Amino acid sequence: RKVLQGCRDEEEGRGRSVLGIRDIMRRISLLAVVAAVALLAACAEKAPPAPAPELPPAPPAVVTAPTVSAAPPTPPAGTIFREAGIASWYGRELDGRTTLTGEIFDRNGLTAAHRTLPLGTVLRVTNLENNRTVTVTVNDRGPFVHGRILELSRGAAGELGFIAQGTAKVAIETTAPVPPGGTFTVVAAVFAEEEQARLLKERLTQRYEVVAVVPVETNAGRFFRVRVGNYPSEEKAERIAAKLSFEGVEPLVLRKD
Repeated sequence: RKVLQGCRDEEEGRGRSVLGIRDIMRRISLLAVVAAVALLAACAEKAPPAPAPELPPAPPAVVTAPTVSAAPPTPPAGTIFREAGIASWYGRELDGRTTLTGEIFDRNGLTAAHRTLPLGTVLRVTNLENNRTVTVTVNDRGPFVHGRILELSRGAAGELGFIAQGTAKVAIETTAPVPPGGTFTVVAAVFAEEEQARLLKERLTQRYEVVAVVPVETNAGRFFRVRVGNYPSEEKAERIAAKLSFEGVEPLVLRKD
């Protein structure tokens, strides 16, 4: 009986061992399932990958309009020209010769020479000593004497009443606005001898770009003007004339026709 009881106890012990092993295996399996579920849950909770950044939309194409040249500015309309000074008259030395306008000079006509006003300008001239007035047309250049502003035909001087005196103090005024623009030059000197003009030209050429000797025919003989430069404004020509005065000459600004 004791033997049987020992065998029975041994079998019960083996049975309990087998049950313990099965229990452990079952727990291991359960733990594996729990771990797998946890892993799946973690994967499910992971944030999805960030989307690729969106590129900014391409800027709209810019169509460049063809360049249109701006209209040139409207030149100023001009102004009435007024001046006061000494006038002289001339007659026989140019009578019958061609003026710069192409017409034949008539000493008994009503014309004038001015250094800078456009050819064809109409002037109202008043003798300030007697208030007599005459209307003349500019058809030539002059006077080429310092201190004088106008050279009148003998006929115009007669209307103003100063033939006998030779000169008179006058006021001049254009009858219409003077258009702007023009080219101007400087007459450095006028000589009766060509050699003197040539010597001055050689001296001035060392300091000025354009220097020329211009012969002029008159009834009183041939004269030679030494002319300097071509300038786009009267103001520029006046500045050059001021510089030339240091060369021992008495320059005059002249509109170039």
